[in-house]
Amino acid sequence: MKPNDETIEIQNQPTVEYTDENIRHLSDMEHVRTRPGMYIGRLGDGSLPEDGIYVLLKEVIDNSIDEFKMNAGKRIEVDIDENLRVAVRDYGRGIPQGKLVEAVSVLNTGGKYDSKAFKKSVGLNGVGVKAVNALSSHFEVKSYREGKVRELTFECGIQKSDKTSKTTDENGTYIFFEPDNTLFKGYQFQNDIVETMLRNYTYLNTGLTIMYNGRRIVSRNGLKDLLTDKMTTDSLYPIVHMKGEDIEIAFTHTNQYGEEYHSFVNGQHTTQGGTHQSAFKEHIAKTIKEFFGKYEPSDIRSGIVAAIAINVEEPVFESQTKIKLGSTHMAPGGDTINKYVGDFIKQQVDNFLHIHTDITEVMETKIKESERERKAMAGVTKQIREKAKKANLHNRKLRDCRIHYCDTKNDRKEESCIFITEGDSASGSITKSRDVNTQAVFSLRGKPLNSYGMDRIEVYKNEEFYLLQSALDIEDGLDSLRYNKVIVATDADVDGMHIRLLTITFFLQFFPELVKKGHVYVLQTPLFRVRNRRTKIKNKKVIEAADEKRGKNEKKTDFVTLYCYSEEERQQAIKDLGPDPEITRFKGLGEISPEEFAHFIGPDMRIEQVTLHKNDQVAKLLEYYMGKNTMERQNFIIDNLVIEEDLPEEEIN
Repeated sequence: MKPNDETIEIQNQPTVEYTDENIRHLSDMEHVRTRPGMYIGRLGDGSLPEDGIYVLLKEVIDNSIDEFKMNAGKRIEVDIDENLRVAVRDYGRGIPQGKLVEAVSVLNTGGKYDSKAFKKSVGLNGVGVKAVNALSSHFEVKSYREGKVRELTFECGIQKSDKTSKTTDENGTYIFFEPDNTLFKGYQFQNDIVETMLRNYTYLNTGLTIMYNGRRIVSRNGLKDLLTDKMTTDSLYPIVHMKGEDIEIAFTHTNQYGEEYHSFVNGQHTTQGGTHQSAFKEHIAKTIKEFFGKYEPSDIRSGIVAAIAINVEEPVFESQTKIKLGSTHMAPGGDTINKYVGDFIKQQVDNFLHIHTDITEVMETKIKESERERKAMAGVTKQIREKAKKANLHNRKLRDCRIHYCDTKNDRKEESCIFITEGDSASGSITKSRDVNTQAVFSLRGKPLNSYGMDRIEVYKNEEFYLLQSALDIEDGLDSLRYNKVIVATDADVDGMHIRLLTITFFLQFFPELVKKGHVYVLQTPLFRVRNRRTKIKNKKVIEAADEKRGKNEKKTDFVTLYCYSEEERQQAIKDLGPDPEITRFKGLGEISPEEFAHFIGPDMRIEQVTLHKNDQVAKLLEYYMGKNTMERQNFIIDNLVIEEDLPEEEIN
């Protein structure tokens, strides 16, 4: 049989030459710089907590924390200069000076392979600070031991100096690093992200003092302090706090929907949980159920806010970034984590419940309320689901992607996101320009329901929100969440802002953990397009920068285009592009073509994370902004309205 033309074409393609020259050996530092994702996950610019610069900071501080855990040094000093350069000084034992070079520049080298020196450490694979060294444009390390200090400097992982001298300084280690801005482009350390990280360290290490840019951070009550600082809704009863040799737990109930957990292993914040968190969820419900002799686990855990921290010898995490524990045993040959956590909760929590009858009364009242709502929901859920299923098939509201956040073994699961849009034109533009592997689109029809003050039954009857909840798969919690980032993408006008607030209100009201765990974002789209002919632009760097951002499939044109997200950026673009540029004001997402949209949802996508802090009392926020106090809000706007004639002339211009 004669082969078809396609087969002939493939067979006739030239063979790529493969010789000895193709075989390369990379040094340890070269390998880290060539494949940074293997060591620190994403790079990023510091706008998100998972960005690489925070992994670098964590790797350095983890070493100092391990010294504290070994009773060597109770103070750590962290200084970040201009949000760019980091210095960390601890007062532990100091890195052994004879192996200092190897300790900071040779992979698979470190003292933590010796369990006698570091029994329950986070970093056991000999990578840590080596990655910091390799990915920094400048790196310094000083080891102070017994009256001598050895100092090394590196640039991009290449050693530049080595000297030893006498010193009167206390023992310990000093590390300075400046992340390489050719890798972490435009990066900056964000103060709130750094401070959250440092506070977590102090919650888990009572007695430790961290000085951050001269400010003192300390915790005296461990996980109890953590819950006190994290809760944005009042607790129904005082926080229950318990500690064992290698375990600490704290919990309470609130009137918020869902469940909220904070979990840690050897001081590492396991944001995606793992075997220890699953064990806590299972056994806290089981113990309370056995105490009352009834109730379903889901009703018992509804509204719970809890934290668990355990120490494990040689922990096994599911990735290099150590955000989910995979270990099943506390130590080689020891109890399983499930049994260890279960035995502790069974004994301690059961005893507590028998003694504190005032708390058990409040707890049971909350559980009964959750039970009543669940049973009421069961009566209408089937009908709602059938209706929603038909609507979903008919309207095709969800354009799904191929890779999901719950795909635990997929290396790209962290990239998965869903855009929540309004209107067919906006949804169409994003759908045509998205990455079908990792980016899904959910289309709202008009303005969503104001869900403030409603119960779940009323909201479930709303087709839009029920379908959105189903698309995210969060009805029973975040364990099956399908997208890492839930991105609200609305027009940059009053109506778009209103839709944005209504959508976020739904999440805050019924799925607050989705926000607290950092999964909700707002897409920033440009307000202006400014362009001019190349021949009119004198600054060649502007042309080069614009061409560099041009997509691979975009053809070079006679025009150079800049997209501006603020009035300040528009003014700068006018200066950069020369006389009489063409300026377009985008009124809505539907006006942006799919070709242009590819710029705004690609690698340089601008998104703003929706965050909650201790002082953000959710109930009060929602009551004020989404409640029925229309006149109060109207008077506030009138009293604080600033119009152009009130502004100084220079601000108007």
